[in-house]
Order: sequence, then structure tokens, then C-alpha cells
Amino acid sequence: MLSHNHIKHINSLKIKKFRQQHGAFIVEGEKGVSELLASSLTTVKVFAPGEWLDKNSSLLRQKAIELQEITPDELKKVSDLITPNQVLAIAKIPEYTLPAPGELTGMTLALDGIRDPGNMGTMIRTADWFGIKRIICSSDSVDMYNPKVIQSTMGSFCRVTVLYTDLPDFFGALPAEIPVYGALLEGPDITKMTFTHQGIILIGSESHGISLELIPYVNKPLHIPRFLLTGADNQAESLNASIANGIICYEICKQLSKNNL
Repeated sequence: MLSHNHIKHINSLKIKKFRQQHGAFIVEGEKGVSELLASSLTTVKVFAPGEWLDKNSSLLRQKAIELQEITPDELKKVSDLITPNQVLAIAKIPEYTLPAPGELTGMTLALDGIRDPGNMGTMIRTADWFGIKRIICSSDSVDMYNPKVIQSTMGSFCRVTVLYTDLPDFFGALPAEIPVYGALLEGPDITKMTFTHQGIILIGSESHGISLELIPYVNKPLHIPRFLLTGADNQAESLNASIANGIICYEICKQLSKNNL
């Protein structure tokens, strides 16, 4: 049975302040919970109907996790989904250390003022797809442990490290030789550029793009051109941030992969 205290605790974790206070977050749905259980993250407790617990008993036995059998109706009381999806888990927020700017290796994604949970989750999922395992976000970006963000990642939250910092300070301490790729209107056509070094892909907010104070740090500007079909009348002023991120990650990672960089 789902007690009043359980309901209160789970619902509190939908709020950033209480997630930080308890050092925990919610994962909901079969896909997300399965990824969580298979990862190195710490699962504190699983709430699910008996049918789901029986079906996943072999996986659950491998870990020392507290299990709580609940009914589908009880799951609805704490679910953040329109249609509750079989299982909900509470996990510990991992402790990650922000690397010093001069110690960065590989490709890093930097997100500036991303406030939409769906966009944030999609960007984490996109980074995972292209093998980018580190994301550094501005302090005003949406919390990655927001339930809507976690849901949108489709399990990628288990494989991508997401950190938060003051981006102007971070970029200000960055060695000049590290490439910083960012979409700017005056940048060259990304489809005609050659990428030979891993670095940082900087993505601006949904409504304002890259912050004015960060633009000076973009030493590898680029532009995503529009290709109009014959007779097409394109009135769109800009791309969604997560779509722009996907295009940029694709083009850069494609070239670096071909060159084994």
C-alpha cells in the first residue's frame, strides 16, 4: 500500500528545491527504470504493481533495492504522466565534478539558458546518440532531474554527465586553442566547413540564442542554411534549439568520426 508519506515524498521530488534537499529524483516508465537499473546510478526504491515486479524479478535481484508493490490506481496518484506507465523509481542524484577548463578532452556540449524540459531532455538524448558524454549548462538552465527532462531523455540520463556552472566564468578560463562551435547568423555554412578538432558545441536558448556575453568566446562560428524546395514559401525565423543542436552535432561528429578524431 502506498502510504501518505510515500505520496508526499514522491510528489516533493517533482520540485527542484526538494530534489536538492533529499539528493534524489524520480524516474518513471519501463524504459527509464530499466535503463536506471542497468546503470551505475543508485536506485533507492521501486514502486510498481506485482505483475511488473514479477516480470523483472531477475534484474531486481541483482541489486539491493527496496521494493514497494502498489496498485495501478496508487501509481496514478504519484505519476507525472497522463497515462501512468507501470513503474516509478527513486534514485540518488550522482555527484559529478566540473573539470577545469584546461582539462577538457573530447567533445563537450554547452547549453546556454535552455529552460524547456522537453528540449533539455532531447539534447541529452542527442548527445548520447553521438557519443558526447559531457554537457555543461548555464546556471539558469532547467534542472536535468526535472521529471519531464528525465522522461524526455528516454534513458540517456544514465550515460551523460550533466553539470551546471557560470558559463561566462567557465569560457573565460578556457584555453584559446580549444574550438568553441556556435551557431551565429554571420557564421559560415556548416555544410561547407571542415572540422578537425574536438571541442565545445555551444547551443543558445530557445528564444534568444547564444547570450551576448558568450558570443566573443565562439571562435568557430557556423550557420545552418535553409534549403527551400521549389515553390516553397518558408516563413520560419529560426530553428528549435534541440533541432539546431541535432544538426550541429550530426555534422561535426560525422566528420570527426570519419577522421577518427
